[in-house]
Amino acid sequence: MKNVQSCGGIVIHKGKILLLYKNYADRYSGWVLPKGSMEEGETFEETALREVKEETGVSAEIIKYIDETSFEFNSSEGRIAKHVKWFLMKSFSYFSKPQKAEYFVDSGYYKYHEAYHLLYFQNERQVLEKAYEEYKHILRDQIFEEQKKAGETEAEAETEAGSEPANPAE
Repeated sequence: MKNVQSCGGIVIHKGKILLLYKNYADRYSGWVLPKGSMEEGETFEETALREVKEETGVSAEIIKYIDETSFEFNSSEGRIAKHVKWFLMKSFSYFSKPQKAEYFVDSGYYKYHEAYHLLYFQNERQVLEKAYEEYKHILRDQIFEEQKKAGETEAEAETEAGSEPANPAE
């Protein structure tokens, strides 16, 4: 059995997840996450970013590593064991353009529950679930930090103006 290392991305823009629709000679079709094999000399992160760009036309930025999935399949080369390292990524627009040479015929951004049910492979649904939970956690942390900074700024402004900060206990 041949082992193949791949990397991919769960790409999110404004809460929506990027998916690709693959139709291979009418024998295989379904919605998938962008992923692909490593090239010599690449890091996992470089592979993930390159594959997202090649397959979708999207320039993304890695937020963090999420997980690794594995699966096996038959090919003309025999049995293949594929191991995919997944990264949570963000993009900066809803633009995407599927790579026709790889049999991708459509792409787009979908709400979480839509993307979850559209994905063809169970292991991709599982990694999407982990990535989206992490995404929500990061958003909560950002909101908390923004609120904290806003509160500190408000207190500093009151102090500079010569008034005491409001005491909610009074």
